[in-house]
Amino acid sequence: MRHNGLMSATQSRHASRAPLAVRVALPIGVLFTAVASLATLGGLLAEESMDVELPAPVAAMTLPQIEVDGVAAANPCADDAVLAALEAGDDAATIAAFGGGGEFRAAVVAGNARCVPLDDPAHIWVVVNKQRSLSRIDYAPASVVESSLRGTSRSVRMRPEVAEALNRMAAAARSAGAGTIGVNNAYRSYHLQQSTYASIVRSDGTKGADARSARPGHSEHQTGFAVDVVACGSGCGGISAFGGTPQSDWVAEHAWEHGFIVRYESGATGTTGYIPEPWHLRYIGPELAAAYDEGGFHTLEAFFGLPDAADYAH
Repeated sequence: MRHNGLMSATQSRHASRAPLAVRVALPIGVLFTAVASLATLGGLLAEESMDVELPAPVAAMTLPQIEVDGVAAANPCADDAVLAALEAGDDAATIAAFGGGGEFRAAVVAGNARCVPLDDPAHIWVVVNKQRSLSRIDYAPASVVESSLRGTSRSVRMRPEVAEALNRMAAAARSAGAGTIGVNNAYRSYHLQQSTYASIVRSDGTKGADARSARPGHSEHQTGFAVDVVACGSGCGGISAFGGTPQSDWVAEHAWEHGFIVRYESGATGTTGYIPEPWHLRYIGPELAAAYDEGGFHTLEAFFGLPDAADYAH
């Protein structure tokens, strides 16, 4: 019985297994069925794709050619006319060689006029303020003369070209019915500025003096390009009485026509560091003065793209 049972179990086990050929054929059949299905699906997709209308090709856009190499800006300081004018010390010719007052200013602001030092007191474009001292502390103009205007102090001499321009401006003011202009102060040497500033410090203290007067070596008067003017009738008033007079109003409107600007305007103290001084005129020449007026500038610092100079560095 045990033998029969063993045989019966063995037979039962072998009987439950399919033959090898069947077992191999089944997965192969499944594989072929899957491949056939994929092929059929692929055919259907291919037929569908053939029916889809493709978009028409678009013409390629032609892009502009890009210049890789930049063009270097012209260097006016390499121009023969500029160099010759600088060598001759002819400021008007130098500005003209740049192309005019506006072009000269633009070159300076862009840093493209390194041959034009703004701290050289020999030139009409010099900028001296609380942050910029004169390049030569003991500088003095080669020549100073008196104008034909009435003077109210002993310091009424100025550069010859400034005196000529001031004479023409005063004559134009009289012709326009604006009254008579006189001179209170013009060129002051370094030593005279020392005593002037020290006197104001004694009366007003350092802070008060710095608002009204330049420290020695920082004064426009030392260049010979600055003039303090006054209004005159039967007599002449002081500088503090100049503002609000017909002469002051006319000067504010027309000074640029004669090469002057009002250097310390009302509302510009934050840039210049000085209280308004409608009497303080600065000569920069007719070309630069025209560009200054046309551009609507109110300080030389802004005109030449320089930082504010409201106070001294120390």
